[in-house]
Amino acid sequence: MPSHLEIRKPSGRELITLSGPRVTVGKASTNSVSLEHDSTVSRLHAVLDNLGFAWSVRDVGSRNGTYLNGEKISAERVLRSGDELRVGNSRLIFWEAKEGDQTAAGEETFAAAPTEPPPQLTRRELEVLVVLCRPLVSDDPFPAPASVRQMAQDLFVTEAAVKQHLQNLYDKFAIPAEGERRVRLANEAIRRGAVTLAMLRDSGNQEG
Repeated sequence: MPSHLEIRKPSGRELITLSGPRVTVGKASTNSVSLEHDSTVSRLHAVLDNLGFAWSVRDVGSRNGTYLNGEKISAERVLRSGDELRVGNSRLIFWEAKEGDQTAAGEETFAAAPTEPPPQLTRRELEVLVVLCRPLVSDDPFPAPASVRQMAQDLFVTEAAVKQHLQNLYDKFAIPAEGERRVRLANEAIRRGAVTLAMLRDSGNQEG
């Protein structure tokens, strides 16, 4: 399966295959990735370029800026699998092509089916991941992973303990040090099947 973008729209999640030398993102219908539903997106907002060995993203003078893993970008940035792009109020996740990737047509999923198993996790680390990812199944049109404070409250532990567990999880999932690490960890945990939609929904129901 080639590299693709996963886009969350009011109508549901949509996968768009990335092909050719360049992919444009914007509100105009002429873009490769058209976000006509989002009034905060510029007509031509951002461009993804195929570098051959990877894809990159750059903002093209948009009104509200382009964000990569929570950080506003001012120059071209190379994308890694699981990176989250924010374009206006739209959330796009970049998934890199990997041999053997398959996604069932119409399947409700956050991303392509896992291609590598998750690392060995302790029971507490799994609990931390579930709490981290739980907001992603909320009705919020632009969800974000749980904050350290919220996770500490939900797990009845200190924020320092949560940070230590998160650090262990960053190491196990090989999350780079730069950018919004909790976003990338949540995306990677779901992509690799460490956390499933069913687990998150069950957890939310128990919470309620």
